[in-house]
Amino acid sequence: MDVSDLRVFEAVSRHGSMNRAAQELHTVQSNVTARIRALEEELGVSLFQRHARGVSTTPAGQRILPFVGRITKLLADARTAAHDDGSPGGTLSIGSLETTTALRLSPLLGQFAKTYPQVRLVVTTGTTRRLIDDVVSCRVEAAFVAGPVSHPDLDHEVIFREELVLVTTPAIHTMEDLIEIADLKTIVFQIGCSYRQRLESLLADMGLVTSKPLEFGSLDTIISCVSAGVGVTLLPRGVVTAAAAEGRVAIHELPPERSLVDTLFVRRKDAYTSSAMTALLDMIRSARPRAG
Repeated sequence: MDVSDLRVFEAVSRHGSMNRAAQELHTVQSNVTARIRALEEELGVSLFQRHARGVSTTPAGQRILPFVGRITKLLADARTAAHDDGSPGGTLSIGSLETTTALRLSPLLGQFAKTYPQVRLVVTTGTTRRLIDDVVSCRVEAAFVAGPVSHPDLDHEVIFREELVLVTTPAIHTMEDLIEIADLKTIVFQIGCSYRQRLESLLADMGLVTSKPLEFGSLDTIISCVSAGVGVTLLPRGVVTAAAAEGRVAIHELPPERSLVDTLFVRRKDAYTSSAMTALLDMIRSARPRAG
């Protein structure tokens, strides 16, 4: 079983298409098809179910899929360790919530890039659910996510603590005003966002019925829609302070049991900690607010 064949298998499984996998891997579809057939013959099982829309991963394929990321990551860790002489370098891939990137990480990542120019820092954003899956599957080395997190393969560390607030149009003066809205809409990130889950729980406990959520992938878009009176959202206070000061949105405080949420830094327990990762963590730890 060749590692390059496993990478082809993972790409096809992720895209559900031989053609799109070939485009990502910069090869032709016939090559991808041949590699998959050779792998299936070697293993003695079918890895994909072919259909008109592409392919679907079979149960056998699903069972071996988690090993692909781990094998690929172990080989990458071995190469990194061989060249890691204590001076930060190479590629460091991390994930983060968009709100955390905007509120906390942007200045730190800029400082890190200046301090360690030999490190190629790659940052992707997503929801907590997706980022955790990315870390477990070894698509990123670590990620900043909203707590709590409990996963047998992950270590986590509290990095920041955020205060969540309900954000509405300025026309809404108190949370009780929401009761008068006949077609209340929530404006949220995609499924898997823990802030979205907290918002749904808050409104349900208030006895409010909401229509289907409006999903956006951009923080700026969410704030703009709230400002226009399209709906309400739940976000860290820091990312909406400026908009509130400009009179574009209104902020409504929540009780501590609903408002306080920890931002965690999660990594695989079996991951190699490179000099670049150590340097990034040291910088973040030194910059975070101290208790008391």
